[in-house]
Amino acid sequence: MNTKNKTFKWLLISLLAISMFLVGCSSKSNEKTGGKSANGSQSKKDTLVYGRGGDSTSLDPITTTEGEAFKVTENIFETLVEYGDQDTTINPGLAEKWEVSEDGLTYTFHLRKGVKFHDGTDFNADAVVFNFNRWMNGNDEKFPYYSMFGGYKNDEGHVIKEVKAVDEHTVQFVLKRPQAPFLKNLAMSPFGIASPSAVEKYGDDFRSHPVGTGPFKFVEWKQNDTITLEKNPDYWKEGLPKLNKIIFRVIPENTARLNALANGEIDVMDGLNNSDEETVKSNPNLQVIERPSMNVGYIGLTTTRKPLDNKLVRQAINHAVDKKAIIDAFYGGKAEAAVNPMPPSIEGYNDAIEDYPYDLEKAKALLKEAGYENGFEIDLWAMPVARPYMPEAQKVAEVIQESLSKIGIKAKIQSVDWATYLEKATKGEFDMFMLGWTGDNGDADNFLYTLLDKDSIGSNNYTHYSNDELHEVLIAAQTETDQAKRNELYKKAQEIIKEDAPWVPLVHSTPLLAASKDVVNYLPHPTGSEALTKVEFK
Repeated sequence: MNTKNKTFKWLLISLLAISMFLVGCSSKSNEKTGGKSANGSQSKKDTLVYGRGGDSTSLDPITTTEGEAFKVTENIFETLVEYGDQDTTINPGLAEKWEVSEDGLTYTFHLRKGVKFHDGTDFNADAVVFNFNRWMNGNDEKFPYYSMFGGYKNDEGHVIKEVKAVDEHTVQFVLKRPQAPFLKNLAMSPFGIASPSAVEKYGDDFRSHPVGTGPFKFVEWKQNDTITLEKNPDYWKEGLPKLNKIIFRVIPENTARLNALANGEIDVMDGLNNSDEETVKSNPNLQVIERPSMNVGYIGLTTTRKPLDNKLVRQAINHAVDKKAIIDAFYGGKAEAAVNPMPPSIEGYNDAIEDYPYDLEKAKALLKEAGYENGFEIDLWAMPVARPYMPEAQKVAEVIQESLSKIGIKAKIQSVDWATYLEKATKGEFDMFMLGWTGDNGDADNFLYTLLDKDSIGSNNYTHYSNDELHEVLIAAQTETDQAKRNELYKKAQEIIKEDAPWVPLVHSTPLLAASKDVVNYLPHPTGSEALTKVEFK
């Protein structure tokens, strides 16, 4: 080849390389920030980057109890019935309609036809039966949320007698006793229907390879960094989802997350500090989003560990915590002091119960009566991540530590990574610990039974508190179909819990999120988990 031809060849190669580089840059620009379309117009952004404080612990929703998992899985899986966009009313989901027998023991669901899992297999009645058989044959350690149905298949309190496929698109649940919140339970994030083929293929590793029927499909999980989902092109809801891709990105510090939002690195963030609300409002490129409140933040007092096994000690600690000071310092008026383990917005709330007043002398007297006049040393575990009910847990822990020191209790603040934190709390390995709960279904049962009944030890009852009288009241409330009678039972339950004091209920908050101004149709749900199906950019 002569020199002229060689020069011409290298010129062509150089031009091709430059053009490929420019195409790559253009593609990246279009994905995150929008770019020019073929006709020269500005294309709309179609990738949402969601900044959050912690990583998910699992992407198989039935295997966990924490909200960072559900935040993602709500977009991958669907349930038989689903909540309203911003409330807990029951609406059709994978089931188009259903009937309930007069005795409340038989539920017949008529399923949508033509729906497929992300792996191309059919959603049908057999798939529903497969999922429930999988869950009910498990245990608290494998499938903690299934305890909502009174335990597991061989447990005495198990509510479900049988789940059977009547035909390809009809599935029937037969119960042993009525369960008033049954439909609301079915709509909860943990009960998303998974592909039986994928579950069988991946086994326990399905936690990292989720396959559902939802608006988005799983692409990739980089631990403690990002989870990427992409649009399900075969989604059964016509015209949805609006986005092409969602990237959930972990940024542990609230302030760092806000800086990333202001710099355009992310589009939405949760865990906005109340103290930063005005900063966001003053930025013309950002917006504040309020999540409807349905939560409680609390200090758990593990009742199986000394000296917290003494009710008088637990009552003393309740008297020693200045809730008003905590709310004034960290919630900017977006919270109210918690008296009971459930928020006042939930039907059956007992507003006749008076809180333990902040009274250091009373606290000291109770400690003396319990035999701890000189106080004691104890660990206080603080969450390592921002949660909707407690955006600044470490700072709140310091205030609590100072309060307890005034009655002779020397609390050592401890923490550990989020997954380990939940694991240790579940096993009852903490003394005092900070946690909270965002309601799953808007029913009192989901707070009182789920968090404090003896059936829930090993799942969501982290204090390992057990009271037989409370258990009888809560089971009666589950079985009762007359709502007025249920409410009275729940009020009685709250009286028992107040006396036994397994918690220091701290706060019911209005969680804040922030987003770039061009994000529209973001509808935050009171459960803390929303499908981003309708979200788009202006």
